[in-house]
Amino acid sequence: MKPLNKYIDHTNLKPFATRADIEKLCADARAWDFASVCVNPCDIALAKELLAGSDVMTCTVIGFPLGRNTTALKVAETEEAYALGCDEFDMVINVGKLKDGDLDYVRGEIAAVVAAAKGKTVKVIIETGLLTDEEKATATRLSCEAGAHFVKTCTGVSAGVATVEDIKLMAANLSGDVVLKASSGIRTYEDAKALIEAGASRLGTSAGIAIIQGAPKA
Repeated sequence: MKPLNKYIDHTNLKPFATRADIEKLCADARAWDFASVCVNPCDIALAKELLAGSDVMTCTVIGFPLGRNTTALKVAETEEAYALGCDEFDMVINVGKLKDGDLDYVRGEIAAVVAAAKGKTVKVIIETGLLTDEEKATATRLSCEAGAHFVKTCTGVSAGVATVEDIKLMAANLSGDVVLKASSGIRTYEDAKALIEAGASRLGTSAGIAIIQGAPKA
């Protein structure tokens, strides 16, 4: 295992987040050396400025939170975020298209965002809380086929939280070098440990400091 702090995408995606909130998020991320901060697109430039000189990456969300934008808008969001220096992109799939069985649409949209990210990390949020087990498996496979780097459980806005069962199900449907991000409802060290042991390579949480502080002392 890598150090626990490097699993954590320290997150503030609240619609009412202020500049002071993002400043605190980034200060905490630097102090605890988290993998990244995950912020809304309007906060990318500030986060990049505040994290300069550190190895903490800047992550943003695409098509957040509903995933119901057009593909062209998701691509445009990705291109603008890329131009602002964003390192990682967490995109929300169009859940309705998945439930319609329009797999070419879902796969094609993910591939379009991957292309717009120009080799940078794309994490595909499949919204496990809205899906059947069969749909979770299908969405995971489509993400792999489309060139994503991670498949991610939830936005934290719609129904559902990251569960060990979902991580195991998704892990069984991965291919290539694709890995998993567990997100939503991760509050304690015990939550984090269970999800990592089930197969998660990254954790999206606003409780990163509490998780680290809850770890057993060496």
